[in-house]
Amino acid sequence: MIKSYGERLATLLVERGPLCVGVDPHPNLLTSWGLACDAAGLERCARGMIEALASIVPVFKPQSAFFEAYGAAGIAVLERTLADIKAAGAIALLDVKRGDIGSTMDAYAAAYLSDGSPLAADAITLSPYLGFGTLDGAIELADRAGRGVYVLALTSNPEGRQIQHVGAADGRTIGQLIVDEAADRNAVRRKPVASLGPVGIVVGATIGQTGTDFTKLNGSILSPGIGAQGGAAADIAAVFGEATRFVLPSSSREVMSAGPQPAALQAVATRMLGE
Repeated sequence: MIKSYGERLATLLVERGPLCVGVDPHPNLLTSWGLACDAAGLERCARGMIEALASIVPVFKPQSAFFEAYGAAGIAVLERTLADIKAAGAIALLDVKRGDIGSTMDAYAAAYLSDGSPLAADAITLSPYLGFGTLDGAIELADRAGRGVYVLALTSNPEGRQIQHVGAADGRTIGQLIVDEAADRNAVRRKPVASLGPVGIVVGATIGQTGTDFTKLNGSILSPGIGAQGGAAADIAAVFGEATRFVLPSSSREVMSAGPQPAALQAVATRMLGE
């Protein structure tokens, strides 16, 4: 029997602690590591991150855009990076932020969530802004395969407030509407009932108190922005309140900027896990 994403995630967080490390090999980072801004440098950086942190980090979040920038060679590196994460016994949360309609969304889901796909990850990020219902096919596929999705709800970029914090027709903010839609999907899919559902949300660690109610979500909450982006471990409780126990804090620059030496990467990740 396939274990649900919620079960797999919960087990890893107990074993290793709550931390997601972003794998964002952007050109400035490659240069700071003394690497060329090409597919070979990309590979040494991304796979070196996994090798250094494989035994202590429960979740890795490769940012697909930084691999796509190098074309077919970059996508091949992403495939190998995903394989490394799987071999390490960690969860691969691929940051692709896909969101579309009909057969196009089905194709995205097949690429990233179906068994046998070279780009299949344990979870992916999705955008709901063509309507939450457009994601239902991807959610269903993820759930059947023991995978998960994280839907953008309240992001930390300043521009996000223009849409996410305004009111919907029924008086809720758009962000609250997305949280509630995710909760509705989890309510009918949790297996077993005590575990988290397959639908998580993305909420920035730096957004502060918004009055959003997360208590019915019953899903994982990915919270980027810890470390170099200004968020601290202490901010999490202020943002999420009673839902703090569901939060998966995420950091990229804080960890990656410590490289390329494995010991330095491990020291920063260990410190953040402790915090």
